[in-house]
Amino acid sequence: MPDQNQITEKESIEIITSMIQKAKGSYHETGIGPILWGAVVSFASFVSFLQMKYGFSIGFDVWLLVLFAIIPQIMISVREKRSGGVKKYEDDALDTVWLVFGISLFCLIVYRNAIPSVTTRLIADEGWQMMKHYTDGSKPDEPLTPFVPSFYSIYIMLYAFPTLVTGLVKKYKPMTYGALLSYCLFVISCFTTSWNDMLLGAIAAMVCWLIPGILLRRKYLAQKNANVNV
Repeated sequence: MPDQNQITEKESIEIITSMIQKAKGSYHETGIGPILWGAVVSFASFVSFLQMKYGFSIGFDVWLLVLFAIIPQIMISVREKRSGGVKKYEDDALDTVWLVFGISLFCLIVYRNAIPSVTTRLIADEGWQMMKHYTDGSKPDEPLTPFVPSFYSIYIMLYAFPTLVTGLVKKYKPMTYGALLSYCLFVISCFTTSWNDMLLGAIAAMVCWLIPGILLRRKYLAQKNANVNV
């Protein structure tokens, strides 16, 4: 009986340790999620900034890359559920927050791309057209494509939402501070030109996700190596 009790205690400790390690291996605590979003969004924002400032096109909407950020997030969430690993309730909630964020961001991209052409067609059906008129008469009037002024400010504000939730729930200060800074960048973007908004968005993506994600990844790998060496 003493030997049996000793084995049971040892197995219990191993089971508890295994549960803790599995819980630590979540999509957010490993740094994969923040790095993924930070890399994709900062790249898309910076490319958009360059296109608007220097007047060139890469031939496709770079923001469609966001779709490729949603797909691996869904795949990782499904894989974790199928593996039967132990996850904390807060991790499931955060997975949902980030998934909803990704879908919302993709919907905004569709909105931004669809509305100008749809609006142009609708007003053309009514027999009128938007025109750019120079008040000083220096240039003739030009047709104007409908657009949403400073629309990227909405993106910057949206970036802070899942970041602040994750930072507060996980008590991870780099994300919390990054989200607060993103809100400040949102306010600034309301008073800047559209191409400057893109640059502010790239900065927001880096401080919200990319930098915290890299720090989190380094911490996770260090803990993982320490556990292996023990």
